[in-house]
Amino acid sequence: MAVKLNDVLDVGGAIRLRADNDERRGIHEVGLDTVILRANYDDTRWSAGASYRYYGKEYPYQYVSHFGDVQFAEYAWLGYAWGDGGKVTAGLDRLPFGLTPYLSSTFFQSLGNVVGLEDVSMLGIKYAQAMGEWNLQWGYYARRAWAGHGTSHGATFSIVVTPADPGLEGGSRNDERGLATARVVRNASLGAWEGEVGASALISTLHNRDTHADGRRMAYAVHYAGKHGAWGTKLQYTRQQILPQNPGDRRTVSFGGFDGTFNVATRGNFYSGDVSYTLPTSYLGDRLKEVSFYANYSLYEKSVRNFRNSQRMILGTSFTLRPVWLSLEWLAGRNDPYLGGSGYAQSAAAGGRNVWTGQLFMNVGYYF
Repeated sequence: MAVKLNDVLDVGGAIRLRADNDERRGIHEVGLDTVILRANYDDTRWSAGASYRYYGKEYPYQYVSHFGDVQFAEYAWLGYAWGDGGKVTAGLDRLPFGLTPYLSSTFFQSLGNVVGLEDVSMLGIKYAQAMGEWNLQWGYYARRAWAGHGTSHGATFSIVVTPADPGLEGGSRNDERGLATARVVRNASLGAWEGEVGASALISTLHNRDTHADGRRMAYAVHYAGKHGAWGTKLQYTRQQILPQNPGDRRTVSFGGFDGTFNVATRGNFYSGDVSYTLPTSYLGDRLKEVSFYANYSLYEKSVRNFRNSQRMILGTSFTLRPVWLSLEWLAGRNDPYLGGSGYAQSAAAGGRNVWTGQLFMNVGYYF
C-alpha cells in the first residue's frame, strides 16, 4: 500500500504493535513497537533506498519518556546498475555475508543478529555482479552507521562492535573500521530442491580507544537455501574470530545496537538451521494469505572452555490478514541476552543462567 508518486518513486512505511508474554518473569505487555518511514527509487539504472525507525516509551523501551526518544536509520543508499548484470551501491547498506537478507524465516531473528552476523548495515560501498548461475559480491565499509538517538552508545539499528556504555562490567571500547567482505553464490539443484549454495568471508580492523592498538575481526561462512514446493530450508555455518587489543580481558568484545551494549565471546562457531512451510492457497476471499509455519534453531558455540554456549529456538507462524501482517512466535533461549532474563550484559559472553526459558511474542504490522 505504499504511495506510488510516479513510475520510479514510492514512499511508505509501517506502524507495528507488539505483545510479549513471559509468565515466569511476570511480563504481560502490549504496546506500540515501531514506526518506520521508507522511500524507494528505481529507474532501472539508478536506484536508492532509505528507511528510518522510531521506538520508545512502550516495552522494552519503557525507561524513556516519549515515543521517538529512541530512533535510528535502518539504511540509506544510492545505486547504479550496468546492463551486464553489475551494480554498485554506496551508503548505509547491508553487508554481503552469508544468507541474505535474513538467516531464518522468523520475525524475531536468530542469534546471528546478536553476534553481528545477520542484518548488518554499515557505511561503505558494495559491488555485485551476476554471471549466469553465479553471483559475486564485494564490499568495503569504512565504519559503522552514524549514531541515532537514545540513551546508550549502541544507538544503531544493526548490532555491531560498539564502545561499551559506562558501567558495563568487562566492557571494551573498540571501533570497527575498514571492513572488507566477499560473497560468492551459485544456483544449485539438489534433487527436487532448487536454491543456492554460497561462501562468504570478512575481515576488519578493531581500533581500541584505550590501548590505541589495532586488533582484527575475521569470519567466514558457508550456506545453503532451497525450496521444494511449499517447503523451504536455510542452513548456515560461520566461524568468527575476533582479536581485540583490549587493556584487560581479550576473550570478549562489546557489541551494541537497539539502544544497548553487551559483551560477546570473541571466538566461536555459529550454526543456524531453518525449515518453513507456506500454504499455497489463500482464504476468506483472499483476505487471509501467505500463511507460513516455520522453525529455527541457532547456536553460538564459544571456543573458551568455561564459557556457556548461547542457544535460541523459535517456532512460529506468520500471515497476512488484510490489511495487516501478523507473526506469532514461541521464543526460547539459553544464555541469550534478549530472552528469559538470563542476563543482558554477559549471556553472549561467558553466559548467563544456563537454563532454557521461553516466552510468547506477537508482532502486528500495518504497512503503507
